[in-house]
Amino acid sequence: MTTVSDDITSSPPHVDVRAVPGNVLPTVAIVGRPNVGKSTLFNRLVKRRQAIVRGEPGTTRDRNYATTEWRGQHFSVIDTGGLLGEQLTGPFADSVAEQVEQALLEADAIVLVVDVQVGPLPADEDVAALLREARQPVTVCANKADNDALAAESAQFFGLGLGEPVAISAHHGRWIDDLLDKVTSELAVAEPLETEDVECRLAIVGRPNVGKSSLVNALLRDERMIVSEVPGTTRDAVDTLLSFGGQRVSLVDTAGIRRRGRVEPGIERASVRRAGAAVKRADVSAVVIDANEGVTSQDLHVLGMALDDGAGIVIVMNKSDLVDAEDGMRNSRERQLAGRARFVNWAPIIWVSALTGDAVDSVVGAALHVAEARRQKVPTPRLNAMLRQAQVERPPATYRGKRIRFYYGVQTEEAPPAFTFFVNYPDAVHFSYERFLMGRIRRAFGFEGTPLRCVLRGREPSERDDGGRRRG
Repeated sequence: MTTVSDDITSSPPHVDVRAVPGNVLPTVAIVGRPNVGKSTLFNRLVKRRQAIVRGEPGTTRDRNYATTEWRGQHFSVIDTGGLLGEQLTGPFADSVAEQVEQALLEADAIVLVVDVQVGPLPADEDVAALLREARQPVTVCANKADNDALAAESAQFFGLGLGEPVAISAHHGRWIDDLLDKVTSELAVAEPLETEDVECRLAIVGRPNVGKSSLVNALLRDERMIVSEVPGTTRDAVDTLLSFGGQRVSLVDTAGIRRRGRVEPGIERASVRRAGAAVKRADVSAVVIDANEGVTSQDLHVLGMALDDGAGIVIVMNKSDLVDAEDGMRNSRERQLAGRARFVNWAPIIWVSALTGDAVDSVVGAALHVAEARRQKVPTPRLNAMLRQAQVERPPATYRGKRIRFYYGVQTEEAPPAFTFFVNYPDAVHFSYERFLMGRIRRAFGFEGTPLRCVLRGREPSERDDGGRRRG
C-alpha cells in the first residue's frame, strides 16, 4: 500500500475551498443554560433525532446545524451548548461559550429556552441580560410545560424582559406550532435549498483523539468544532456544507469510535451510534489515523466498519508535521499500514497536518475522486472483454476434474459497485479468484478507493442445485 498519485489527491493551488455560509437561509439559534431541553427542541424542529439528548448538563458542545420548514418558510436551526450555567464546568466551558457567541452572530432570530418546571434561575437572568442587547428578535420558550398547569407557570418568565413567553413541551410536541408561528413571522421569506445537490457526503471518522475535529476546522478555515486533547470531545455528528472549487461537499465530523466492548453507556454510546449512522449515509469515509502513534487495532476496526457499510475510503495519515521530523518514519508507517490493512490496499493514503493545514485540501480532492469512481458504470461489452482476457491470463481452478467457466458478467449496482458473474460452478470458485477479478476490474476501470462486490450465479439455476452466492 502506497500513497496515490498527486493527480488524484492534490488540489491545484487555484481551487477555492470554503464553508458554505450557514445563513444562506434565515437562521434561528437555540440558546439557554444547560439542561433546559435545547437539543430536544432542535430535534423536534428539524423532525429527526440529529442531536444527542441526555440528562447530563453539557452534553452539547459544538454548533449543530440543520434545515427545516414551517408553513412553506424554510430556515436553518443552530443547536448550541449550555451558556453561562454554573453547572457547566471543566475544560470545555470557555469553548462552548465561544461556539454560542458565534451562533448568535450568525442568527437572524434567537430562541431562549428556559425550564418552566424549575422556574427562573440566575443563569437564565444572565443569558437574558445578554440577549436584551441583541439586534435580533428573541423569543422566550418556556419548555417542559407537559400539562396546562405547567403552561400557566410560563408567566413567571415575563420578568426576563424579553416579551411574552411561549409555553411548549419539546419532548411531547405540545404547542410547537405556536412557537414556530411566532419565530417564522419574524424571518425573511427564503426559497428552499437543494440539500441533496451535493457531489459527495464525506464522513470524517476515526478512533478518539486522532485529530478529526482539527481536520474539519482546517478544511472550513473556521473553528467550527471544539478541539481538545481530551478524548470524546466531539459528541454529535455535525454536518457542514463545504464548497470545493464550486463543488458542494457535505462534511460530517463524528465522535471517536471505539470497539463495542469499550464504549461506555450513555453519551459515549449515543455518540458512537451517531458516528456509525454518519458512515452508513456517507459516500466516502475519511478514516483519520494518528501517524505519530502508528496504526492501532482500533484504526483497523474503524476501517472495517467503513468497508462493511460500502462507503468509499480515504485513509488520512494525520500529524505529518511530527512524522516528517523523524528520518524514515513515514516509510515505516506506510509499511505498517500495508501490512495491517491489506483488506483496504486499494484506498488512497493522504498525508496531512491538521495543525498546520498542510495538504488538508487533498482529503476533499481524493474524496471527490473516489465518489465519482463509486458512481461509474462499466459497459457490459468492456467488462466481458476484460473477463475473457483475465481467464486467459489466469484460468480458474478445476472442480472435480471439470473446468470452471465464467460465461459473462454485468455490473448490477452502483455506489457501491457490484458485479454479477454467471458461472457453471459458482460454489466452487475460490475467494482468491474473486479477489483477482475485482483487482483486475479496479485497475482496468479506475475504481480507486471504493469497495467492489462480487456476485456469482449459476448459468442455469433451474437445472442445477447450485443456486448462487454473494460475496462482500
